[in-house]
Amino acid sequence: MAKNPHPQPKEKPETKVIALNRKAYYDYNILEVVEAGLVLKGTEIKSIREGKVNLRESYARPEGGQIWLFNMHVATYHAGSVHNHEPTRPRKLLLHKNQILQLAQQTDQKGLTLVPLKLYIKRHRAKVELGVAQGKKLYDKRRVMAEREARQETQRTLKQHRE
Repeated sequence: MAKNPHPQPKEKPETKVIALNRKAYYDYNILEVVEAGLVLKGTEIKSIREGKVNLRESYARPEGGQIWLFNMHVATYHAGSVHNHEPTRPRKLLLHKNQILQLAQQTDQKGLTLVPLKLYIKRHRAKVELGVAQGKKLYDKRRVMAEREARQETQRTLKQHRE
C-alpha cells in the first residue's frame, strides 16, 4: 500500500487553561489584556501542571523596572524535597521592556491595577494573562447582578413557553 501523500496533522491543543480568576471580572472593569511569561522553579511548574493554583487574591505590580506577581498561591509539590518552593512567593513576569514601561505608566494613573485573569500552558510554557483593570463600585456590581438575574428570568419564561 502507498503512503498517504497528504497526512493529516495531529490536532494538539495549543493552550491548556490551568486557572481562571472569575472574581476579577466581577470586581474590575478590564480595559486591556496582556500575555506574560512566568519565572518559575521546578517544583512550581510541576504543581501548576497538576492544577494546584489559586489566582483569587493575586495582583501584579511594577518594581525596579520589572513586573512582579504577588499572592498567587501555587501549592507545594507533593513529591518535592526540602528544596520545595514557598506557596505565595513573588514571581517575576517576563515582558518586553516597552510593555513594562507602558504597564507601569498605566498603573500610575488613579484607580488602575494589574490583575491576573488566567493562567495557562502554551507550548510547554506557563503564561499568565494580565488585565489592566479599574475597580468597580458597589452599585456597578449590583447592576450587573440585576441584569444577570433578569436575563435568567427571561430564559426561564421562554423555556416554559416552549414546553
